[in-house]
Amino acid sequence: MIPRYQKILFAVLLVAALAMAGVLWHLRQRAHERLLEGQDSAPTKAPQVAPTEQAILLVANDADGSLLTQARSLPLPADPGARARVILGNLLDVYAVPDAAHPVAGGAAGIAQVFLMPAAGAKSGSSDELAVVNLSSGFVASHPSGLETETLTVLSICGTLHANLPQIKQVRFLVDGQERPNLAGHADLTRTYLTSDAAPTTGGSDQ
Repeated sequence: MIPRYQKILFAVLLVAALAMAGVLWHLRQRAHERLLEGQDSAPTKAPQVAPTEQAILLVANDADGSLLTQARSLPLPADPGARARVILGNLLDVYAVPDAAHPVAGGAAGIAQVFLMPAAGAKSGSSDELAVVNLSSGFVASHPSGLETETLTVLSICGTLHANLPQIKQVRFLVDGQERPNLAGHADLTRTYLTSDAAPTTGGSDQ
């Protein structure tokens, strides 16, 4: 004869075991559902990579004040503003390497954004554009001071934009989205620059 208390204990243990089994089954189902949700949200194909195209950089040289063209093969997005940012970032990377002919620290991070809009004074139906180049404050803070070196940076940016996007005829500069009087004490950043003023010096190289 099984004592009554053992029957009660057995019943309690059985109920607890069934409850635990139910909890484990529920947790297993939730884990399975999350796994399926993760699979559904995963990309079904690899992200598109921008095709490699030739870009032209107008690279400044402090030794003789020249702007020399360099051809580079770069992955360039289709959007003109994004394309301009990638190209200018590559230009600033050239200036950031050791022993650069026009040394400026910061590299591609110096270009925060590039906006394109119709050029001021453009005739109706004209495709002429104004590029607004938003520089980072870190790039500006680290830029060497001096009229010639600052002017070379500005002109190399203007010339590089026009060489790759010929519709850009004018360039304005901002720093962290705000107007700034000058680059590093000399080059005026309140004016509109004409890309026609940034003609390359004869010569160049391919990379």
